[in-house]
Amino acid sequence: MTEIKNHLRQPVGESLPAWTARLRPEPITIKGRTVHVDPLNPARHARALFAAFAEDATGAGWTYLPYGPFESNAAFDAWLESAAVKSDPLFFAIVPNGASPAGLAALQRVDTANGVVEVGNVRFAPSLSRSAAATEAMYLLMRHIFDDLGYRRYEWKCDSLNAASRAAAERLGFRFEGLFRQAIVYKGRNRDTAWYSVVDREWPALKARFGRWLAPGNFDDSGNQRRRLRDV
Repeated sequence: MTEIKNHLRQPVGESLPAWTARLRPEPITIKGRTVHVDPLNPARHARALFAAFAEDATGAGWTYLPYGPFESNAAFDAWLESAAVKSDPLFFAIVPNGASPAGLAALQRVDTANGVVEVGNVRFAPSLSRSAAATEAMYLLMRHIFDDLGYRRYEWKCDSLNAASRAAAERLGFRFEGLFRQAIVYKGRNRDTAWYSVVDREWPALKARFGRWLAPGNFDDSGNQRRRLRDV
């Protein structure tokens, strides 16, 4: 990038004279080809989500989240009720088309003044994990933030020891930015946080890559991908 200097010959950032604060994400349904993302509603989603997460018999999917696993429907319902009333994080249920809810994700740490938002609290049931629906759900939220709301930056943060989350971030096109040491204490242990992001100038190329991967022709009759997202 060309270096920009002010009247004092000091290097400064790109001027953004037309920038204005962005709207907050709202609890809306976002529909895709294989999945839709619904505002979290305990009355509609609780039973199915508890059953879907119970497929993870070891509870390994909760290790890097600050809550869970939940030993009973009542405990899960209580947590889900508390999560559903929040606007930040704003929780969504991930619902494969023609099937029951099988995952959660949230838009959080919303900074409207600077156009920054994080996707987090991501939890996929075994039936959703590593599926086209899981990938499309992440794409739908990213597309909503960049195309519909005009944000500049979309973040992904996770425990630096969470290898699966770090691999998912990179597969989805996020760029690693660094490590925040001793950033959080959760579940009685330290978390060094790995930071990733996508910024608006990267989005058009990334959107095109998602489009090619999600095209029906990239999947066989059994729903298996012909080309990996990394290879598109």
